[in-house]
Amino acid sequence: MSQRVLSGDSEYLKSGYAKAYKSTAGSQDTVDAAELERLHTALLRDGYVILERIVPEAQIEQISAELRALLPEHCGRNDFEGTLTQRLYAVISKTLACNPLVEHPLVLGLLDKVLAPNYLLSQLQVINILPGEQAQPLHHDDAFYPVPRPRPHFGAATIIAMDDFTADNGATVVIPGSHTWDGHTPTPDDCAKSIPVIMPKGSMVLFLGTLWHGGGANQSAAPRLAVTAQYCEPWVRQQENFSLSVPLPRARECSPHIQRMLGYSIHPPFMGMVNGMHPRRLLEDKPS
Repeated sequence: MSQRVLSGDSEYLKSGYAKAYKSTAGSQDTVDAAELERLHTALLRDGYVILERIVPEAQIEQISAELRALLPEHCGRNDFEGTLTQRLYAVISKTLACNPLVEHPLVLGLLDKVLAPNYLLSQLQVINILPGEQAQPLHHDDAFYPVPRPRPHFGAATIIAMDDFTADNGATVVIPGSHTWDGHTPTPDDCAKSIPVIMPKGSMVLFLGTLWHGGGANQSAAPRLAVTAQYCEPWVRQQENFSLSVPLPRARECSPHIQRMLGYSIHPPFMGMVNGMHPRRLLEDKPS
């Protein structure tokens, strides 16, 4: 008796059988196709791209005021977090102010090109680098996925400038082209090629998870506030456990795009299911 074998292009692996809950992937507001293609080309070439002034300054100021009031008094616990850096975790449970930054149509348009449909939000953080902070060790965000390089990226991230990013206030430092490297760590010659991401407030830098980068030293007299959203392929584990950090009532307040990226979605055929069914049912099961 012959056995039937599923192939990678089988209808079973493609479908997901989601009839009532179609994915919202790709349904964001459209953006200029030529501009999107230009940015995508630069992203694949350099490993990062700057989206300049894509959030109005008035909106940035409003979000910043809310975030500064939520920042913890304490700073990081080690050199990586930054002993003079304030970090706000579990952001969505505390405020929805950053959600429009996470689901900006231009960001989602680029993510649609570099990640599989139904990609997830991996984590969301607010980072405030205080004066006197030293440079963060260079790293690549995909490093915690134990698959040898060179390899494709398993995620991407944005860092949104809530203050101007300057050469002396802790602007993110990147090594262009390092997303294609093998498994070696940056040499002194590599580090000499690193550059700060200088951009005005309301801008974002979007980079692939294999790009070597790090927070810069803040040698200025003022803090440097940023929001960072990390995204990942729909089949890898998220850094933040949103099912625990974001209560159901709070998730119900989020847009369908954010809900999808938090994990209230299915990656075909059934990754993400709850009791054999689509997790969006949990958002509709409101207590009486």
